[in-house]
Amino acid sequence: MHTGLEQMINGSHLAPLSASVSTEGASPLRTQIDSVSIVADKDALKSCKIMIVDDEPLVIRVVKRFLAGDGFTNFVTVEDSRTAMEAIQRESPDVVLLDIMMPNITGLDLLRERQKDKVLMLVPFIILSANSENQIKREALALGATDFLSKPVDASDLTVRVQNSLMVKRHHDHIANYANELENQVRLRTAQIDRSREQIIHCLARAAEYRDNETGEHVIRVGKYCAVIADELGFGENYRRQIELAAQLHDVGKIGIPDSVLLNPGKLSHGEFEIMKKHCNLGCEIMEPLAEHETQRIRDHANVGSFIMEDVDSPMLELAAIIARTHHEKWDGTGYPNGLAGDQIPIEGRICCCADVFDALSSERPYKPKFPLQKCLEIMISERGTRFDPIVLDAFLKRLKDIEHIRTTYNDEDSLTRILRQKESTDTPEL
Repeated sequence: MHTGLEQMINGSHLAPLSASVSTEGASPLRTQIDSVSIVADKDALKSCKIMIVDDEPLVIRVVKRFLAGDGFTNFVTVEDSRTAMEAIQRESPDVVLLDIMMPNITGLDLLRERQKDKVLMLVPFIILSANSENQIKREALALGATDFLSKPVDASDLTVRVQNSLMVKRHHDHIANYANELENQVRLRTAQIDRSREQIIHCLARAAEYRDNETGEHVIRVGKYCAVIADELGFGENYRRQIELAAQLHDVGKIGIPDSVLLNPGKLSHGEFEIMKKHCNLGCEIMEPLAEHETQRIRDHANVGSFIMEDVDSPMLELAAIIARTHHEKWDGTGYPNGLAGDQIPIEGRICCCADVFDALSSERPYKPKFPLQKCLEIMISERGTRFDPIVLDAFLKRLKDIEHIRTTYNDEDSLTRILRQKESTDTPEL
């Protein structure tokens, strides 16, 4: 039975195996991404993990002897094919040398099982088989075998095939790792851009809010209220995050309102109120993409301003423009600036209307004191179906605990105290 094997051994003495599965040597190859050429150093390949699956202990010893003679040191051996797949998944070899004709589970069976695992499909499988029939060879290669060698194998042929397979795998590993690294870099850069966009939105929102609110916490609260209401209405995480940011720009149009109107502590005259109502359209215009001639004029003015022109049609600003224009519309059609009613009002405007009114009622303003919570709720409930979309108001009321938490966390008094302390610390002369 072992005549061919004896010819390969050439009379050499081989030590017996102590177990059906054994591991030796260092850890498997893990290619690092660096600036070095992706062509693998042959010496570095010698530490790759090689798994030999064969029911003949003598074959395993011969193959190990051949490969060890060429400098390979890291072997895992499996004699029982029933444990082979579990061993392959556990050991993560860099290459598998697989026999075809084995009891219980054949090499072809293992190749079929391998096709279910995307990770294992990247591991080279080299067939070592005494059955050299073309049909078997074609079937093995069709199932994804990397190479096919007939027993008795030639030592130099075996080592070259193993080395070539490992070099190809290392090349594939490098590409995969490089792709993952690029993906991580893109993810990091996207996060940085998102943070920058958020910071710009905060700055623009507070630039408007600081004109009639000393702390600027109002825009933060309104944004968070909108996110809570949107969550109760069933919107997804991405939408909730967008509306939280976009709603902070709901009053950005106040930048264009004169101080004589904006800071008037008394009741506005009809003419003053007409001016105040313009902040809705002004806010929308601020966030709309610039006309081509306006864009070109700004670009010509200074190169440094060119980055402002990037992404002017962003979904975030589109959403903010909708909110700015429609957050003073009323459910019954008596709001401004366009007198929209019911579902004509975009859902974002209806949500922000509820959030903005609550914050105005529950906060101190130049023209009114801060109302207690119960009075705020009574006023809002009395306007259910007139000012407010009933469904949106009900969603707001269901999440009152979350709303209250936001109101107390981002209150104007604590924020003003922090600002005054910061100012005192900067005004204190050095001793």
